[in-house]
Amino acid sequence: MVGGGISGLVCAYALRKSGIDAQLVEASPRSGGVINSVNRDGFLLELGPQSFSGTRALRELCEELGISNEILQAPPRAPRYVLIDGKLQPAPLSPPAFFMSSIINGATKWALLRDILGRSTPPDADESVANFVRRKFSPQLLDRLVGPFVSGVYAGDPERLSLRSAFPQLYEAERATRSIVRGMMRLAKSKKGPRELPALQTFREGNETLVRALAKNLGPALLTETKVAEISRQSTGSFDLRLESRSSIESVSTKSLILATPTDITGSLLSQLDSSFLSALNSIDYAAVAVVSLGYRQQDIGHSLNGFGFLVPRSSGLRVLGSVWNSSLFPGRAPEGQALLTSFVGGASDPTATKLNAQELASLVHREISPVLSMKSEPVFSNVTIWPRALPQYNLGHGDRLAAVAKSRSRFPGLWLTGNYLQGPAIGSCVDQTLAVAEEVRNHLGS
Repeated sequence: MVGGGISGLVCAYALRKSGIDAQLVEASPRSGGVINSVNRDGFLLELGPQSFSGTRALRELCEELGISNEILQAPPRAPRYVLIDGKLQPAPLSPPAFFMSSIINGATKWALLRDILGRSTPPDADESVANFVRRKFSPQLLDRLVGPFVSGVYAGDPERLSLRSAFPQLYEAERATRSIVRGMMRLAKSKKGPRELPALQTFREGNETLVRALAKNLGPALLTETKVAEISRQSTGSFDLRLESRSSIESVSTKSLILATPTDITGSLLSQLDSSFLSALNSIDYAAVAVVSLGYRQQDIGHSLNGFGFLVPRSSGLRVLGSVWNSSLFPGRAPEGQALLTSFVGGASDPTATKLNAQELASLVHREISPVLSMKSEPVFSNVTIWPRALPQYNLGHGDRLAAVAKSRSRFPGLWLTGNYLQGPAIGSCVDQTLAVAEEVRNHLGS
């Protein structure tokens, strides 16, 4: 296996658990990819994802690894806010709250009723999230709720993001029942087992607890600072890999090859087998994101910080996409008497933001969130991490691109791909997709 992010780690773990001698190589000095937790000056920072949604597969994985007792759950009723006209307004998270909310006008509320009672048909062509929301509901809903939500999940541009690739359940709901609401209700009823409410979680020592546990379980089967320099295929169907580390160069042969690397690396490696991989994989865009963590004295913050944080509509004119109030959600994130806030800048709608240096980004975030939260002073702490390729963009035509990749892959039995560009960028989605790949590999080797 190649690539030691969350997908590669979980896949290697699942295969070895089933008795398959999986070996995982990672080019960087550490595994885990963007999942990176750091302690600095008494603050526990998440340099990548700030938390994750609890899923059944994740829960079972944590139980197997013996880290379930380390899980922390965010307050389930913690409100989310949206910045409207310079003020934080509660985001409506339920149908009653939606109809009672003052940030949504009557025309938009009527559009939701029309969906419940009426019938509509999705277009045959791939439709953007923005066009879908305008067609079904209103431009106001797009600006005030859907657009900010898209920024929070994908750091994406709703005008370019594909509905059926990024939010396939919404597309299938309308296609199957001619109604989003009726379709989602049918989907909820069709799910087997006890109904689980998604809960935001992390670990007492940060998200990297999961990465460390997986790496520890793999032991010597995980090689860091080891790069795949060349891939070739034998006439027998096996794959030959040339591995380069700081101390050696070696060749290995394998019947099954799994790539859990970002699309640019995957495309470059697989182009040595078939040039058709390169164009399809390289056409998947990524959004650059800056993660800006600021620490303040609680006495210098006028807002109570009671909640999850806030999202920012692009119409606000601010460059901050949103802010998470880490120390309000989980204990141990900031020293006593201080608060930790993590904000995000950049994304598909503001690609030049991540060209700023760390000091400029910290100043920009403080300047924009200060009036929102009634800050009385400068931050006492700052940390900036820039991810040039933070999140894959499921833009229009994404399904066709993945189909082209699958067609090329079908010519190479024993080759599999896994990663956050396939079935969603969330940690839970990556785990689900990776476990499915591990099952395919087991079946292939068993046959």
